[in-house]
Amino acid sequence: MTACLLWFRRDLRLTDNPALIAALERGTPVIPVYVHDPASEDPWAPGAASRSWLHHSLTALAEDLARRGSRLVVRSGPALQTLRALIGETSAGAVAWNRLHEPAIAARDARIEAALASDGIETSSHNAALWSEPGQIATGSGGPYRVFTPFWRALAARLPDAPVSPAPERIPGPRQWPAGIAVETLALRPSIAWDQGFYDPWQPGEAGAYRRLRRFLDEDLRGYGDARDRPADDGCSRLSPHLHFGEIGPRQVLQAVRRAQAGGDLPEHDAEHFLRELGWREFAHHLLHHFPQTPDQPLNAAFAAMPWRRDRDHAADLQAWQRGRTGIPIVDAGMRELWASGWMHNRVRMIVASLLTKNLLIPWQQGARWFWDTLVDADLASNTLGWQWVAGCGADAAPYFRIFNPVLQSQKFDAGGRYIRRWVPELAHLPDKAVHAPWTMRDAAPRDYPAPIVDLAASRQRALDAFARMREDG
Repeated sequence: MTACLLWFRRDLRLTDNPALIAALERGTPVIPVYVHDPASEDPWAPGAASRSWLHHSLTALAEDLARRGSRLVVRSGPALQTLRALIGETSAGAVAWNRLHEPAIAARDARIEAALASDGIETSSHNAALWSEPGQIATGSGGPYRVFTPFWRALAARLPDAPVSPAPERIPGPRQWPAGIAVETLALRPSIAWDQGFYDPWQPGEAGAYRRLRRFLDEDLRGYGDARDRPADDGCSRLSPHLHFGEIGPRQVLQAVRRAQAGGDLPEHDAEHFLRELGWREFAHHLLHHFPQTPDQPLNAAFAAMPWRRDRDHAADLQAWQRGRTGIPIVDAGMRELWASGWMHNRVRMIVASLLTKNLLIPWQQGARWFWDTLVDADLASNTLGWQWVAGCGADAAPYFRIFNPVLQSQKFDAGGRYIRRWVPELAHLPDKAVHAPWTMRDAAPRDYPAPIVDLAASRQRALDAFARMREDG
């Protein structure tokens, strides 16, 4: 039998990799390949932070393959053309890959599958990214869920319980390998060292993902239900970039959590709370599959009439938000954390998004684009769900008229101001009472920190008035 191309995409691991298992089961040489084809993902080609992570993840995968007597063949160009070239060079008779569900990628993959089949090439695609793929869970009427809680009930009832497949000790390769290019040739890292602070808490690659999971289970899962809302504490799993790039799979995480539960010393509500959060990731992919227009368009069509700001100060306010110079300490702390680390605490993501869309009345799509370019865990499904949820125009959205008060949120979840002081050092000397809203105390705000660019009370009322006009126009 002829060789099989194993087409890696965002499944950059050897453990519990269904496409790898399928390729090995053929009993023929396996040729791992990675095809860099960002143009096929337009208009949502990976952003700068994602590309930086991808550089390190591909390097780690190549090293893992080398330890098993294999190698990663890296090519750049249109995926179908590149795969056909590799098939011609190697006489491969099959291609195996794991499915992705972003609209542009799914459409591209369908074209590739049909084209290769017409060439007489055996193809197989598999699920490595989700517990249950879109289409496997439906409402009683057969349609997609638009509310999370019933979706989670349906998903939780069918969580996978099959054992996780270990990484193979050896991967048989061909007698003669096709040529590839170095990962560095892809120029994924930024031209300036903007990403130098990204990797203190992480090590991209499968080994780093597993270590991150073990640390979370051993140190942070107990008490997760409360700690995950406090941005100054390391109470989140921080598995999101590892899951996005497929360095670890959700079945592996589920199995590890269930084993921790079986140990008997883990509060049930902490484990279930964490699994429920992973359920939101599944829900996001479910929604994106059924509503592929939502990265750019509101799921709630009434929001097409939302009177977003179009005044001349719009761009200046957006830039102040992006740079962490709004004068609202918790917001500025979050935006600076994002720029410096490629990540932001989930509670703070909601706070900064609410300020942008509600208080500043800047369209949610502009915030989503900024996150897309600056988050190492930028995921089209989750990013879309999160921004539409806060803006009030998506599935299971918060009431559209709900507006986070960033001062109250800061006082509640960062009471001692530790998170603010870390990321906004200009305010480090302020007493706890002043650090959340320095403008409210006479002579408290330092001269090198800006005054608020928006009045929170007045802008809240402006947003409520805008929602009222939207409903009238709709």
